[in-house]
Amino acid sequence: MQVRHLFPSRQPKSWVMVLLVFGLVLLCYWPALQGAILWDDPAHITRAELRSWAGLLRIWTDVHATQQFYPVLFSAFWIEHQLWGDTTLGYHLVNVILHATSCCLLALILRRLWSTPTASVESKISPARIIPPGTEWFAALLFAVHPICVESVAWITEQKNTLSLMFYLLAGLAYLEFAAHRRRLVYGLATGLFLLALGSKTATVTLPAALLVVLWWKNGKLSWRRDINPLIPWLLAATAMGLFTSWDERKVIGAEGADFELALGDRVFLAGKVIWFYVGKMVWPVDLNFFYPRWDVASAATSWTGWLLTTAGVTIALWLQRCRGLLAGWLFFVGSLFPILGFFKVYFFIFSYVNDHFLYLASLGFIATATGGIALLLTPAPVWMRLTGRGIFGLLLIVLVVQSNRQSRLYRDNETLFRATIARNPDSWMGHHILGFALAKTPDRHTEAIAQFEEALRLNPKYPDAHLALAIELARLPGRKAEAIAHYEKAIELRPNYAEAHNNLGVELEEIPERAAAAQVHYEAALRTLPNFAEAHHNLGNILLRLPGRLPEAIAHYQTALRLKPDYTEAHFGLANALAKIPNRIPEAIAQYELTLQLKPDSAAAHFHLANTLAQLPARRTEALPHYAAVLRLKPESAEAHANMANVLTTLPGRVPEAIAHYETALQLNPALTWVHQNLAQQLAQIPGREADAVAHGQIVLNAEPDNVEIYNTLAIIYASHGQFEPAKALWERALQLNPNDANIRQNLQRLEQLQKN
Repeated sequence: MQVRHLFPSRQPKSWVMVLLVFGLVLLCYWPALQGAILWDDPAHITRAELRSWAGLLRIWTDVHATQQFYPVLFSAFWIEHQLWGDTTLGYHLVNVILHATSCCLLALILRRLWSTPTASVESKISPARIIPPGTEWFAALLFAVHPICVESVAWITEQKNTLSLMFYLLAGLAYLEFAAHRRRLVYGLATGLFLLALGSKTATVTLPAALLVVLWWKNGKLSWRRDINPLIPWLLAATAMGLFTSWDERKVIGAEGADFELALGDRVFLAGKVIWFYVGKMVWPVDLNFFYPRWDVASAATSWTGWLLTTAGVTIALWLQRCRGLLAGWLFFVGSLFPILGFFKVYFFIFSYVNDHFLYLASLGFIATATGGIALLLTPAPVWMRLTGRGIFGLLLIVLVVQSNRQSRLYRDNETLFRATIARNPDSWMGHHILGFALAKTPDRHTEAIAQFEEALRLNPKYPDAHLALAIELARLPGRKAEAIAHYEKAIELRPNYAEAHNNLGVELEEIPERAAAAQVHYEAALRTLPNFAEAHHNLGNILLRLPGRLPEAIAHYQTALRLKPDYTEAHFGLANALAKIPNRIPEAIAQYELTLQLKPDSAAAHFHLANTLAQLPARRTEALPHYAAVLRLKPESAEAHANMANVLTTLPGRVPEAIAHYETALQLNPALTWVHQNLAQQLAQIPGREADAVAHGQIVLNAEPDNVEIYNTLAIIYASHGQFEPAKALWERALQLNPNDANIRQNLQRLEQLQKN
């Protein structure tokens, strides 16, 4: 019997359709290609500590190394980071290519399934008819441009969807080849591809069940030997991965507690509601949102009885009406959704029980069934009706392309995306939180950020991340440190092992003398939770550096911080300060200061400390001068830099006048620097005509430090050199009372007494 095609003319070449698919996908997602890093992307783009070969090994062996244990996915991110680093264009292009590739794979699978007749076996369900050639590209194009896919393709994080779907479809295609010809090599290939899919995202655990549905649809029944037995290893692997991911969601990611507890009956009603919510989005993809409102399941569950009954009714009706093709598509759709219908604890459910990216894989069943069904309906229709159908389909594609393009524009940056989210769902506490995070990156928008964090906490007072974020903003404002500390403490109360909150609280407590000791406790608590927390190692090193006898521990923490973050400027500086306290390690300290300045050339503190360290080494003393000059260029008001530079200049021939000028400038900036008055007095005492100035500075020192032996000696020398023996004698005698063992002063006094006798 001749099959009448939906396309009345010759079928287009496959390569033309592939180009069309890729072109439409690119058109849909062009606005997102330059999109910035969004909400959860930093947890997926390879972090600094995982960018080495050792990091790649950790991706495969350490369940805590990445946000979720998807080693194939995070290996892909690792490779991509080696190629283009943090440049987002590369990641977006990969997502677009993966999505377009999956569209074409979908067409290949459907062509294989639809181009051969199904078995006509006796069954309660009637065998499906052959679907007209070319229809597979209708399905591929619909999937390519459907707006429900935008979140999965435009968001870098959801490469887990686009990558896993590609492996899912490749595995399915390979398995269908095996089912037709029973070649072991093909079975091995299919199994390997399925494992790659599982390693990219656990949602692909449904593939074995989906294949059984497809085989049942094709053959009218299932055979244990032919159909089920080869898939038993797949089912076992899927079960193991599903159980592991369920444990990971609860124990590692945090999907536990009151927010995730639902009665079994409520979960059943929720499943019915979720299924029809997604049906609605497939049929009418408008008002899409990143965070949909989170339903109050406990109070609303019974009102969803109709959705549950409708689900059961559709399934039973399709069975009784012997609509095997429609039933297979329905089972594929619902079965693919099963992992996220609410029966398992999924962390995302804390925000909403539904999300567009949950529908990405399941939408294949809906789209394939709809296009195949419509094609069958139009096959016996007149040419004009089939032409009309083709025109309507073209218009539908245009509408969907426009909608997807518009939706993908929202993925430009966090502010754009989450302002749109809040506009449609004002009660999205996470939307407010992420928007606040985006605003906080701009210095003059901190007030707006605080307002968003406060709104997030009004909607969800038990969200520790919002307490932390608000505390960080409040800590920047004068007079609001106490509020910041209170929010840090609340974050820790809600999440006792919150390493970031412990670390930040420690930073604030360090500035309060009576609470500074508690800072060490919080840094240590942070490191118990996150042993690789470089900032906490650095901060704890700073604390230990100030404690007697803890210098080796401080050095060890600085070194650990640098092992974790080799370019950590502050840790290089802290290590330099620690090494500078050990005489035989001063060269190492100098090297660390120099590394600090390579990373941060305008660090006045690093220039200052390096200069001070160089000044201790006679052979390198002159090298200190350009570093002091750099400090004065960066901080002209630094009295200490002027004074220390003067100290070096006094040791160099002919540069005492410069030294005196720097001492005087230092005292103009800070007259309370007693040691500068003393040094200046000593230099002025050696310059004819400046003795009175030297005495004046010496008196300032004595007024501040009546027991300063050295200044007594300096003033006595001035008086003695001008024949004022009695004042000189009194000063030396006072100095000897303060330090009877000072041989130099005793000798000066003896010479004075000899002069008086002569």
